[in-house]
Amino acid sequence: MRKVRVAVWGFGAMGSGMARVLLQRKGVELAGVCDQDPGKAGRSVYDLLGLERAGREDVVVSADIDQVLALQPLDICLIATNSFVKEVFPKIIRVVERGINVLTIAEEMAWPWVKEPELARQMDEQAREKGVSVLGTGINPGLMMDLLAVFLSGCMTEVSHVRCERVNSLSPFGKAVMVDQGIGMTPEAFAEGVQNGTLAGHVGFVESAGMIASALGLPVDRFQQQMLPILTRVDRRSAHGFAAAGQVAGVNMTAQAHAGDQELIHLIHPQQIEPHLADVETGDYVTLTGTPPVNMAIQPEVDGGVGTIAMACNMLPFVVAARPGLLSMLDLPVPRCVMGDYRDIAFGGSQHG
Repeated sequence: MRKVRVAVWGFGAMGSGMARVLLQRKGVELAGVCDQDPGKAGRSVYDLLGLERAGREDVVVSADIDQVLALQPLDICLIATNSFVKEVFPKIIRVVERGINVLTIAEEMAWPWVKEPELARQMDEQAREKGVSVLGTGINPGLMMDLLAVFLSGCMTEVSHVRCERVNSLSPFGKAVMVDQGIGMTPEAFAEGVQNGTLAGHVGFVESAGMIASALGLPVDRFQQQMLPILTRVDRRSAHGFAAAGQVAGVNMTAQAHAGDQELIHLIHPQQIEPHLADVETGDYVTLTGTPPVNMAIQPEVDGGVGTIAMACNMLPFVVAARPGLLSMLDLPVPRCVMGDYRDIAFGGSQHG
């Protein structure tokens, strides 16, 4: 049986991390990589990752995605380029039209129906027509502030309120995330960016709330969110970001989902580069009010960079094996670290990894 053949579109911090993990997994073959960065295009993936080829065929980064998608057979394309549905939609369609499954870490794709129902309909229609699957996932949204709460609610007979909090480090992420979070901005520039909508902050709150509400049957009819800067008192530098004392080192995001005047979901997400320099302890917390009450705490946080890479790599064979259409994490088996042969899941029908 041939290996599961994978293409990676976007070779930044996340895309290159996925490639590195997949090259160590069983039953997987990295078929091609696309990135338009002139410092990467035309270079060997193994050289860029500092890995030995170990007898494998070389994979050279291409700036032309059509060239990569032509490397048939190709089972799935990992897209690690954008955060928003509108931005990633044409890329997804481009891949789907070739009859190739898609897994993207675009945050809004975790629950695209809430903001872009028409684009979601088109993706689902195209995927069904071509007989392939499309999934958006990651560490958050995708697991820590949505699916984990849904999973934990399985031991309850009634849920009246969901509270998810994630205190995390932005340091593992690339330049695009630093820009979205306003890292290195002055407080004045940050306030202006929030006002005019050029600063995204954390992308995915409304998607996480949508997933939770849909899964639990909560009648959410109103959503709101807040975005405040985290200013640093000391210089902070990560691999892709820098904030001098007095500048923005992160964002404190909060959100609430209501049914009428009743709050049903509360999301809290302060994230910053190098949080230890401000004596901040990271962690993930889920509090479910109901019968019986559930309280979960993970300290320190689940690493956001590694976690995102892991979610993409671990869900990959399940997407290949899934029914056609636009899917969410609610449609697929419980995530797990796939240490076995990917072919057993992707081609063999096994759900046990």
